Amino acid sequence: MKNSFKIIAWAAVALISVIAIATALFLYQRNNASKSLLSGVVNVSVDIGGQRFMRWHTPRGLPLISFQDATGKTVTLADFHGRVILLNLWATWCPPCREEMPSLDRLNAKRGSSDFEVVALSIDRDLDLIKPFYQDFGIRTLKYYVDPTTKVSDTLRAPGVPTTLLIDREGREIGRAMGPAAWDGAQVEALIDGALLRPSIRDSK
Repeated sequence: MKNSFKIIAWAAVALISVIAIATALFLYQRNNASKSLLSGVVNVSVDIGGQRFMRWHTPRGLPLISFQDATGKTVTLADFHGRVILLNLWATWCPPCREEMPSLDRLNAKRGSSDFEVVALSIDRDLDLIKPFYQDFGIRTLKYYVDPTTKVSDTLRAPGVPTTLLIDREGREIGRAMGPAAWDGAQVEALIDGALLRPSIRDSK
């Protein structure tokens, strides 16, 4: 009996240690990623419901990324050209993602149009995991997008999930937030309005 208790106790300690190490590693990576992204760049920090949104002084070009929609069709950022998008990288197993997903859905319900869309991109690999998640959390307006390769996060230098990028009509990154946020607040809508008012390169010629 005593041996069983000791085994359970040691297992609990080991589990807590693993969680603590994983959390510390994530925070370390996110901090390093923030320093790398901010290095030599003038930024404006905007508070969005307790989370910091880093808005770049000048929109940044993004590398080519591809993922899949609900039908398995390959989608790229070029498919959203001419629209402002809020690209959210998330996963069904991520507690902070679960926390913020309803606010992303509310934002898309209110502001989604031919000019703007919240693009929730799951790194779960399997689309079948996303559909029941949407049902359980009452997600009604967000479309299904999945990255079966799980390479998009690395390509976009996202230290973890959730990471969210605001992307302009030309496919350039206006800024990003690393961590969960309340996405249906006035500060976020102001960021979207500012992005929508920016003339595209084509329009400015």
